[in-house]
Amino acid sequence: ARSPQLDNTVEGVWPLPQDFTSSMEQYPLNPHTFHFGYGKQSVAQRGCSVLDSAFKRYFSLVFPDYSSGSKDKPFTAEISVDHDHCDDYPNEESSERYNLSVSERKAVLNAETVWGAVRGLETFSQLVYQDDSGSYFVNKTEIVDFPRFQFRGILLDTSRHFLPVQTILKTLDAMAYNKFNVFHWHIVDDPSFPYQSCTFPNLSSKGAFHPMTHIYTQSDVRRVISYARLRGIRVLPEFDSPGHTSSWGKGQSNLLTPCYRSGIPSGTFGPVNPALPSTYQFMARLFQEVSSVFPDSFIHLGGDEVDFSCWRSNPDIRTFMQKMGFGVDFAKLQAIVNITSALKKTSIVWQDVFDYHKRVSKYMVEVWRAGCYLCEVRKVAKAGLRVILASPWYLDQPGPTHDWARYYTVWPLAFKGTDKQKKLVIGGEVCMWGEYVDATNLTPRLWPRASAAAERLWSDERRTSNVDQAFPRLQDFRCKLVRRGIQAEPLYIGHCKHEFQGV
Repeated sequence: ARSPQLDNTVEGVWPLPQDFTSSMEQYPLNPHTFHFGYGKQSVAQRGCSVLDSAFKRYFSLVFPDYSSGSKDKPFTAEISVDHDHCDDYPNEESSERYNLSVSERKAVLNAETVWGAVRGLETFSQLVYQDDSGSYFVNKTEIVDFPRFQFRGILLDTSRHFLPVQTILKTLDAMAYNKFNVFHWHIVDDPSFPYQSCTFPNLSSKGAFHPMTHIYTQSDVRRVISYARLRGIRVLPEFDSPGHTSSWGKGQSNLLTPCYRSGIPSGTFGPVNPALPSTYQFMARLFQEVSSVFPDSFIHLGGDEVDFSCWRSNPDIRTFMQKMGFGVDFAKLQAIVNITSALKKTSIVWQDVFDYHKRVSKYMVEVWRAGCYLCEVRKVAKAGLRVILASPWYLDQPGPTHDWARYYTVWPLAFKGTDKQKKLVIGGEVCMWGEYVDATNLTPRLWPRASAAAERLWSDERRTSNVDQAFPRLQDFRCKLVRRGIQAEPLYIGHCKHEFQGV
């Protein structure tokens, strides 16, 4: 299998499909005689929300300008799926496998699920190209494709800077073009609490940067979830606790631990207070709401960077620890604040929780600390827990775009372990923290550097290990993103045939 590098043809597809054969034989496409349709044997038919809306979206992505030449012969892209998940949400089990065959007057796309069909439509849209006179073509192509890793995420932090819903939706579009499938919404944190809770409205009215303009209403959240769903993207909410909760305390009194200095309260507050029964009642009710608002079966509980010194300084906490038989093991306190077992959700925690407790319960571990991150991945997998790798894909610091190769040459399974242990690495995640990022610079900072991680998480490692071979495809794909209205940074000197048509 080779990706064609020919004049006037497509540079290839990003991320690279598992098995891709293409030939010089080209077929003209005309927007007037082209249509997407359902195959006769497809379980889903017209009226399938996911595919009906994908056909509309991809028609305008395939034909960005309608300057059509002559009336060519009709060309049909026929889509068939084996299962009807048209009204479901994508989940951890969802298959994204598809087969695509392009021949004269017809493209046939077969997938097990609508989510695989959506991935195949993205691939098809990247195969179509224009000649200098603006006519559209597609080459004879055979593709068999599926993702290498099941979990391919992007984290956005909407607490350190608020991101307008429109900016989030635009990121979901770009994620779909890159075949990412999890939006990890780090929605609240120390600086602000923009999530508007029905149960505890004070959390946002007192904890957001502004109680009206800098919040996500319930309908905003629903909009993000349904927009993501149509693109085969899961929305994974993170309510990080018991640390990273300063903003929570503004709207919920007695939630945070009062810190002491020389035996008297210092007026500052630390993590959530584990000594009060009211804390557990509050947490249970908040997480109950969150788990009904966010349909995904995963929930991220954070658990990172908990400052034990405030707990240590507080006499009530020390008494509580004695009573619980914890002695001075403050890590045990951290464990008891996590209350998702009651929620029938799979919880994900940052690696700190694992490092302190090794094993408290069945959770998934997200590895984020720098250093020997594969050593940590190996430890977690040896303990029999599932792993998500984030360390090598922190993109919040500005870096020259040409450092994309750093994010490309990451080998998530390059640790000593059994096949069974390697299967526990379910994927990885690009993290965009918000200290220095808001709507003005999010997109160029994220793309196309995140595209490097996208190919690493989707494609066959052996066929995508060469940076020089990947470069022309990534450059071509970056121009596609720009043409689709995504302000992706340039990779190096050069030009796009269709430059950014923005402000």
